[in-house]
Amino acid sequence: MSPIRKLKHALIVSCQAYPGEPMRHPETMAQMAEAVVAGGAAAVRAQGLDDIALIKSRIRVPLIDLWKDGHADVFITPTLEHARAVRGAGADIVAPDGTRRPRPDGRSLARTIRELKQEAPTLVMADCGSVADAAAARDAGADIIGTTLAGYTGERPRTAGPDLALVTRIVDEMPDVPVFAEGRVHTPAQARQALDAGAHAVVVGTAITHPTTLTQLVPGRHPKP
Repeated sequence: MSPIRKLKHALIVSCQAYPGEPMRHPETMAQMAEAVVAGGAAAVRAQGLDDIALIKSRIRVPLIDLWKDGHADVFITPTLEHARAVRGAGADIVAPDGTRRPRPDGRSLARTIRELKQEAPTLVMADCGSVADAAAARDAGADIIGTTLAGYTGERPRTAGPDLALVTRIVDEMPDVPVFAEGRVHTPAQARQALDAGAHAVVVGTAITHPTTLTQLVPGRHPKP
């Protein structure tokens, strides 16, 4: 069965830590991944080649993986070389930036996905920030649309919770592509709302795996995507 079909109405947990944080270590992230899988997570989203490789050796659920690199707007698996490396490290699904913004290597998203899939069968989850991003990513050959970047690209306001309106619009306008709701899903009720809005699956990160954010009491502070 395709990993995408396995993830219908599933909880996917993002196991990531920001650079410089105490938990920013592959072993820690691998243990976190093992813990969430033991609790019922159907898949794990991981960042960085060392993390991906170690987590791949420890768990038996699909991995949706990325490589954050650089300080420009496009830094989530920003180039074809990054995507190749993520696939090589063990990703079952490669997650690049899926916006329409210029990419560091000059390739379009469509060219990146085309060349990646020509080399080897590869599933791609495009991290998008708007309906226009989602349509372009679908046309570029993405297998999954993620709402990961909603509120971070300037095209949509940053909602307090998941951007359910965006999920609904993408599902309504592009019923042929699975939508993974990701971004600011803080509670089980919000996860349920995302599924009710038509999301194929829900990705939760900070609310489960980021204690540094959970213990901060600074009003209005938002984690990075």
